[in-house]
Amino acid sequence: MHQVNNFINGEFVEAESGRRFDKRSPVDNSVIASVAEAGRADVDRAVAAAKAALTGEWGQLTVDQRVDLLHGVADEITRRFDDFVAAEMADTGQPHHVMTHAFIPRGAANFKVFADIIKNVPTESYQMATPDGRGALNYGLRVPKGVIGVISPWNAPFLLMTWKVGPALACGNTVVVKPSEETPLTTTLLGEVMNSVGIPEGVFNVVHGFGPDSAGEFLTQNRSVDAITFTGETRTGTAIMKAAAEGCRDVSFEMGGKNAGIVFADADFDAAVDGIFRSAFLNTGQVCLGTEKVYVERPLFERFVSALKQKAEAVKYGRPENHGANYGPLISREHQDKVLSYYRKAVEEGATVVTGGGIPEMPAELAEGNWVQPTIWTGLPETASVIREEIFGPCCHICPFDSEQEVIGNANANDYGLSTTIWTNDLARAHRMAAAIDVGITWINSWFLRDLRTAFGGAKQSGIGREGGVHSLEFYTEMRNVCVKL
Repeated sequence: MHQVNNFINGEFVEAESGRRFDKRSPVDNSVIASVAEAGRADVDRAVAAAKAALTGEWGQLTVDQRVDLLHGVADEITRRFDDFVAAEMADTGQPHHVMTHAFIPRGAANFKVFADIIKNVPTESYQMATPDGRGALNYGLRVPKGVIGVISPWNAPFLLMTWKVGPALACGNTVVVKPSEETPLTTTLLGEVMNSVGIPEGVFNVVHGFGPDSAGEFLTQNRSVDAITFTGETRTGTAIMKAAAEGCRDVSFEMGGKNAGIVFADADFDAAVDGIFRSAFLNTGQVCLGTEKVYVERPLFERFVSALKQKAEAVKYGRPENHGANYGPLISREHQDKVLSYYRKAVEEGATVVTGGGIPEMPAELAEGNWVQPTIWTGLPETASVIREEIFGPCCHICPFDSEQEVIGNANANDYGLSTTIWTNDLARAHRMAAAIDVGITWINSWFLRDLRTAFGGAKQSGIGREGGVHSLEFYTEMRNVCVKL
């Protein structure tokens, strides 16, 4: 069993209180790690180390030197690829192919992409006239914001943590990361990488624990944390924003979603079925960008429901290291209970269960895992709970529609605005729909296709701010203006 400690000022250390908690496998509920729970003193020490590193060796590096180190981080992650895959599979229970094809490679890429952006991004300069005729020159300087508190989620823990740590370090900041208590392993493993490539002490710190009255709350309350970036549910984001108001500290949030998938009758049928299947059931539906409500143009409706049902019933359950398995468990027993409560609620509200709706039969050695069936419903009104509330599980409701205006209204009828996926071969319609739906990112004839240079974030209660490319730099740096009288 792993003994997981906090990583503070370049060292793996126990919590001062000696408190620890168990990390359980989502696959079979066995205890796979004992994790040190950071108290307030531990968090304060991590923040102090990060603050000191800003003016130490890290703060003296040139941009080129910093870029070289971050390329080294990416290369070392790639060299230890199998270690990261194994750790992420143990944490999440998700299949091997998801880790090897997406989550771990993209996590490594986050360091190189943002290092290259900071090396090449321009600032601004302006010449201005002055009354004496000699003029003045103004130019911009990007400087690090300081200590960044990173609170990362459990659904794609390594990818979404590095999505924040990569640009934060590229810009010259230091970080204190509080990973989800459900997924401590890969973030901790990154501490070993930081040491092995020579990242100075205090630049990257990790504190483990929970939210209220634990590491998460202590981190957000520490006034030496200059900015906080968070991915997770909207309720937690609201609490963090209240804490960040003390000291008027900056925040960047990517939060909940209730995302629509829209399929028109002229779409490539097979591609649309495959795309909606991925967006609804990848990572056992635990994707903030996932699709939980699907609208299919009426002439295609029955055929589409039948095809998606067939794919959902063909999933292969199993341990993540089993290469024949393509479908994993939910992250925890608590989350399993939440998802199953929505499965029951859908039936209570009158849904037709097309497939799923419960727990699959599993062999004895996996019976204690957090398994649920991929589930499809039809027949509910737009007021139903499972159409309006985020479930974060492998499920979707499918509804027919007859007009663009009707489906736009239904797609926008919730408090969230994160993403949507639209399937049509009518280019003009695709552009009209993309402009009309209130989300941060729209995919046309695709899903989860990400160019790291582009803006990413949510509208309404799905988030604050944008990440990606130069948009990340707006959060992780302060722009200073220098005015030189000529």
